[in-house]
Amino acid sequence: MDVTETLERLTRHSGQRLAAFGFIMTGSQVDAEELVQEAIVKTLVRRPRLTDIASAEQYVRLAMRTLVIDRARKDARFRSFAERQQPAGMQPDHVQAISDRVAVSRALLGLTPQQRVAVALRYWDDMTVSEVASAMRVKPGTVKRYLHDAAEVLRPLLGDHEEEDDGNTVRVFDAKSEGRKR
Repeated sequence: MDVTETLERLTRHSGQRLAAFGFIMTGSQVDAEELVQEAIVKTLVRRPRLTDIASAEQYVRLAMRTLVIDRARKDARFRSFAERQQPAGMQPDHVQAISDRVAVSRALLGLTPQQRVAVALRYWDDMTVSEVASAMRVKPGTVKRYLHDAAEVLRPLLGDHEEEDDGNTVRVFDAKSEGRKR
């Protein structure tokens, strides 16, 4: 099987799942589609002999996660540099807001890229906190912080809920109303 056949089978078999995964990480359908395309190209260029579709999908998902995190780092460095270069008295140029027609899209836009990746892996890929930590190359405590902070942003949309965390029930609550100290 050549790269063309692999690409056709991958898009037919996994295209919608990959686009949905991309949407969760980017908050935009257009950005998600571009992310999927870029990740597929990177994967198939680096691994042209990859013929197993399940393995190809996993490589593409890994490439998508890496691309999202790399873009966030690059954007943060650029914004930091651009803010330092602005003349005094000028307002920073803000990115145009994404349409608020879809509540999930608005909520996801409130998350950092790391939080989006953690949420996507934990709830979309159904990974444990330890697996998410390994995939993101961070400590489990960092993943828990990302998930907690993401829950704070998503709570107005999702409400309070309880979650199974690797065998332990974790109560997700509003820290302000519970009087939690930070």
